[in-house]
Amino acid sequence: MRDVAVDVLVERVLSGDTVALARAISWIEDEDERGYALLDAVYPSVGSAYRIGISGPPGAGKSTLVDGLTGHYLDAGGSVGIVAVDPTSPFTGGALLGDRIRMQRLGTREGVFIRSMATRGGLGGLSRAAPSVAAAMDAYGLDFVILETVGVGQSELDIAEAADTTVIVLVPESGDSIQAMKAGLMEIGEVFVVNKADREGAEMTVAELQSMLSLKDEGTGWSPPVVQTTATTGDGIPELAAAIESHREFLKSAGLFEERRRAHFKSQVRAIVVDALERQLLERMGGEAGLDGMVGDVTRGHRSPYEIARDVLDRIGSGGRGE
Repeated sequence: MRDVAVDVLVERVLSGDTVALARAISWIEDEDERGYALLDAVYPSVGSAYRIGISGPPGAGKSTLVDGLTGHYLDAGGSVGIVAVDPTSPFTGGALLGDRIRMQRLGTREGVFIRSMATRGGLGGLSRAAPSVAAAMDAYGLDFVILETVGVGQSELDIAEAADTTVIVLVPESGDSIQAMKAGLMEIGEVFVVNKADREGAEMTVAELQSMLSLKDEGTGWSPPVVQTTATTGDGIPELAAAIESHREFLKSAGLFEERRRAHFKSQVRAIVVDALERQLLERMGGEAGLDGMVGDVTRGHRSPYEIARDVLDRIGSGGRGE
């Protein structure tokens, strides 16, 4: 039987209670069983919010761009949830940049809910809890959910598993790094932004991007546009919003929207299962101490990791008794 507190919070979240949403997200982040029970209850109401991923290298101005895009949607009468994923503090485990000035400014406006989260071990630039937090925001009734990653370069690929439209943000100075990102960010972008377009080299960066994207085989019929913005002044923000909306309309008209949502859902289920199995396996091995004992001395004359892994699997197959 579900906790009464969970049932109450579910009703409050679905009715648009901001305080309840904040509490629900805390449960989800803390991996509290009440958070999982709440998600079970609200998921039938999930599916209306459009999820936008904002990715790109550090220093590209992603946060300022999110600020401008959010303001654009609010001015148009929409509501926005922001999941800003920051690096994890090595001391507290919390978000290092969680007290962003821009959040204080946006947070005073009606129709916006902002949550700064730590990656907490998420290697792909996105917190493991971020998709679930986005689902809670969706159930709460927000029109858009923007997922902003920490900006760690090629490893930010998991944002493509959570967003309906992935926006890649670059700056004119990043021209030399475009080749290096071809196998990473270039592969997941559906809309590209050259931010700080008032700087020298913007046109050249746009031309390089367009040239590279012309060689990209989407396989879907979508040609990623390149939008120039100067987020600090708001220039190009309406054009960016229009490009995102064009991609949204394309997905729906091509019959790809539901297919993409299904693929994302499968990916999340797989990640949850793998994470749970990993924890169970570690417990069956006696935790890190047990694994240390199995590994032993690796300076010389030691067994291969494959042999040790087979021993682990054999132990699991025999119910953890080592038989």
